[in-house]
Formats: sequence, C-alpha cells, structure tokens
Amino acid sequence: MPEKFLHPNAVRVASALRELGATGEIVVLPESAPTATAAAGQLGCEVGAIANSLIFDADGAPLLVLTSGAHRVDVELIARTAGVQRVRRAAPEFVREATGQPIGGVAPVGHPAPIRTFVDTWLDKHHEVWAAGGHPHTVFPTTFDELLRITDGTAVEVE
Repeated sequence: MPEKFLHPNAVRVASALRELGATGEIVVLPESAPTATAAAGQLGCEVGAIANSLIFDADGAPLLVLTSGAHRVDVELIARTAGVQRVRRAAPEFVREATGQPIGGVAPVGHPAPIRTFVDTWLDKHHEVWAAGGHPHTVFPTTFDELLRITDGTAVEVE
C-alpha cells in the first residue's frame, strides 16, 4: 500500500523495516486487530503465528517481549531471564512513551530509541509470522530469524 495512505506510525515502521533490510511490507487490515485472535482471524493463520508485541516495565525500563499469540508471558520467568527484580505489564502511557505507538499496534521496530527485546522461541515453529505495524490496523509478515535480527533480540522461552 502506498505510504501516503498509511498512518504516520506505520510509515515509520515501514521505513525502519526497509532500513533494516526486512523482507515484509506493511499490510492494512480491514478491521482493527488489537489481539492475536483478531489478527489471525483476518489473516487466515494460526493464532500462534501472530507475534504479539508486549511492552513490560522491567525495573523502570521498557522490555519488549515478542510472544506467540498462543502463549501467555510468565513475568517471573521473564524477570529472571532479564536479570531484574520485577517485570509487570506497562501502563498505556509508558508504552506510548517507549515506542511512540499505541497498545494493540506496537511494532517490533520504529521506536524512538532501541528497546531490549525478547523473542518467544515458539515463533520459530512457524514458517511465517505476523507482527504489528505500528497501528492496530497494520501488520507485516516476517520470520522468527528476521525478528531476532531486526530487533537485536534474544530468543527466550516465555512460559
């Protein structure tokens, strides 16, 4: 889709994807997809192939966990893995400040500054995964390996 029709957040994400050499392009969904189930339904894929972008407050610093839509994040496990005292779901204002994007549309890239990122190993079970594109109506296709590369992420188990 031509960028002139995209939300400014999706334009930033598309630009970041190009700069990082990612292969996927932004796709605009007909309806908002604030959940993995909603996105999977519109894309016709398994919910596990949706890479949920969850921002956590890890001792005051943002932590992005890209988890399979089929998983719930064990915050105690993530805290141990991250080497921090406490990990909790971030407030919407914290998410917007860290990413410049709203909850329900947080992309793995295109943030004002790099964010420490964990990528759920379960996503490697899918040939293609879908991640948010900076807005609840946008997504892009990618792979587990590409997510690791473009986010400088660490592969972890999340549950």
